[in-house]
Amino acid sequence: MEISGKIIQALEEQSGNGRNGTWRKRDYILETGGQYPKKVCLTVWGDKIDQFNIQQGQELTASIEVESREFNGRWYTDVKIWRVNNASTPNAAPAPKNEMPDVTTFNDESEGDVLPF
Repeated sequence: MEISGKIIQALEEQSGNGRNGTWRKRDYILETGGQYPKKVCLTVWGDKIDQFNIQQGQELTASIEVESREFNGRWYTDVKIWRVNNASTPNAAPAPKNEMPDVTTFNDESEGDVLPF
């Protein structure tokens, strides 16, 4: 899934030790566009924090994974970012151009309601 919007807040990085070693995570608050904008807390884990280098005020599209888990009878949901496309990066690769011309008719003649088969 993907979500687009503007990062309105970058929370402090958190870290700790777990059964698989040390971990790091950082949460970001993204505000979607449109008539009814929503705020969504997105989480980046581990080395991707440095790789993505998300900054407050940045416009981006994030590929996300939504996962819920149960702990002591309560459910917790994470929205994890696994890829980022920066809308505000000036060196971003341009979108591929459509090499095919626009087709408005099946033939050049106007013969009324003639089907092409």
